[in-house]
Amino acid sequence: MQKSSPSNGLSRPSLLTNYKKTILPNGIRIVTEEIPYVRSVSVGVWIDVGSRYENEKNNGITHFIEHMVFKGTERFSNQQIARSLESVGGYLNAFTTKEHTCFYARILDEHLKTAIDVISDLVQRPILNTKEIEKEKLVVLEELKNIEDNPDDIIHDYLDKNIFYKHPIGFPIIGRAESIRQYSRYSLLDYIHKYFVPKRLVIAAAGNLKHEKLVMLIDKYFKSNGKSKHPFERSQVPHRVHAGKEVMEKPINQAHICMGTLGYGVKSQMRYPLLVLNTLLGEGMSSRLFQNIRERYGFAYSIYSFTNLLSDTGSFGIYVGTDNNHIERSIDLIYTELERLKSKSVSRAELKRTKEQIKGNMMLVLENMSNRMLRLGSGELYYGKNITFDEVLRSIDAVNQEVIMEAANKIFRIEKFSTVIFKSKNGHAQQSPSPNRVL
Repeated sequence: MQKSSPSNGLSRPSLLTNYKKTILPNGIRIVTEEIPYVRSVSVGVWIDVGSRYENEKNNGITHFIEHMVFKGTERFSNQQIARSLESVGGYLNAFTTKEHTCFYARILDEHLKTAIDVISDLVQRPILNTKEIEKEKLVVLEELKNIEDNPDDIIHDYLDKNIFYKHPIGFPIIGRAESIRQYSRYSLLDYIHKYFVPKRLVIAAAGNLKHEKLVMLIDKYFKSNGKSKHPFERSQVPHRVHAGKEVMEKPINQAHICMGTLGYGVKSQMRYPLLVLNTLLGEGMSSRLFQNIRERYGFAYSIYSFTNLLSDTGSFGIYVGTDNNHIERSIDLIYTELERLKSKSVSRAELKRTKEQIKGNMMLVLENMSNRMLRLGSGELYYGKNITFDEVLRSIDAVNQEVIMEAANKIFRIEKFSTVIFKSKNGHAQQSPSPNRVL
């Protein structure tokens, strides 16, 4: 086994961590943070596969497998899986992203063995009963309908589709109805055998645990030495966005606008400047977009900007929900804010305030064991190492006014923006809420 020494942690007592990493002979990586002053443990089994590994025919299969493993394994029925951790006050769930899949649990420290026992069976020994597959197709199709009935949610999928035009990154994680209906037991098993292999697995845990004990549990319950016959490959990312505007009429009471362009990957030197830029532009009530479009003009109840950082690319975007009559004016106001950031330097006071907002939010995240586990797992998959909060804080503090303007001029190129608009079908919408309305 390969083993790394603990990190020195941060200077503040509440942020002290005991980070350790072990690599088992079969390739599974185990990363932990021991937090002795809590009684809980959050543990996740991460698999380095997500929707970007799919094609048009099997789009959504990663997410579907995430559902299906809970329908029964060689040792546990679906009811036993559901009750396994809930019966001891714990929590078991899973999620799929564009690049990763994670099965995770939060339990009292005394029940860590039970959590590992159950999750290991989900990942390694799902039954995938044909009758259950057909039943779960109906469930996922209903989930798809639910997403489509939420325009402020589904519009992000439309934007991704346009930004990453005809690329798997632009595929919806849940899949499409036509692809969901085509899944078979054979196709699911083939996908699992291809990607659910030890060298793609990371087990991350944070809380009141001993690293050595967890390593023993993983070595016991994850015996597989299976190796994929397929090389580790990611499809090359597009370097040009599919710019333009797409307008659709829907039976809704509010217009929804989502615009964006290509951004940066998690390893880019522009990651932290973009993080600061995004925060001062559109995160929180003090952001420029909120203060201008909502507070000053009252055009929107919800408006924000966002970044999605992937392993080798990413995206930047802005969302606003407004009245049909305010669509063009809202877009113009957004463009005005973008141009301001490109041409006028951010004040020192605003920059300092934004940095403190980011750092404060990050510190608060540390109080939740699940968030610590998520940070450990994704960090190992993206970087292959632990990025300490000291490093993160130093990177944020290093962002200056010049680099923010540089990032703005690189990202905020309006001619390279893709815009998706959902308009109210009846030609008008309800009056926008007062800017003074309680959140």
